[in-house]
Amino acid sequence: MTAVNSPGQRRIDEIGDESRRRILDAAEELFAERGVDRTSFVDIAKRSGISRGSIPWHFKNKDGLVMAVVERVIERTWPAERYRSVPSLAEVFTETAGFLRSGSSALVFMILVEALGERGVVQEQYREFFSRRREGIEVLLRLRRPEGADPERAAGQERSAAVALNGALLGIHLQKLVDPDNVDLDAALVSIATMFDRNLADVWDTGQV
Repeated sequence: MTAVNSPGQRRIDEIGDESRRRILDAAEELFAERGVDRTSFVDIAKRSGISRGSIPWHFKNKDGLVMAVVERVIERTWPAERYRSVPSLAEVFTETAGFLRSGSSALVFMILVEALGERGVVQEQYREFFSRRREGIEVLLRLRRPEGADPERAAGQERSAAVALNGALLGIHLQKLVDPDNVDLDAALVSIATMFDRNLADVWDTGQV
């Protein structure tokens, strides 16, 4: 019997991990090029160099593969360990610009559109994606919360402000994607940061950003 931690078992695991990575790389590229519905397991097998039969072995079905691609993009874009350590709004905006320029944002929006239609299998992943981004913004606001603010009321106001700011950032992304020649990404991010900082006190005073 092969020991779980034996060299042979580790090699098998490494081969499995490498096959999974190659399948995900190929699927992400093809989804971005053609869309989810126009990408088949045969296409992914050809691109990845992994047999077609290995794809359902790793991901069960196409829905499982789509979810795995989305989860990986989200984790790469906004990893879990970063959520409670973002020091400033400026870093959020810098990473926002980096996300757009990485090429991953087009794929994220494209799959989101499909998720809102008949393909609802990735909606949970998008809820998690939006939740993580809002949580990161809420942490920043909590660090700036004035002394003496009512914790329960302040938490609700910070939550609403995070929804508004996250929506603004995503809207800027979308505009840049569909109309790149007429949207100055850096200027737009500076503008939203300036407006937000200028009215930051209103988050706790009135609940408005």
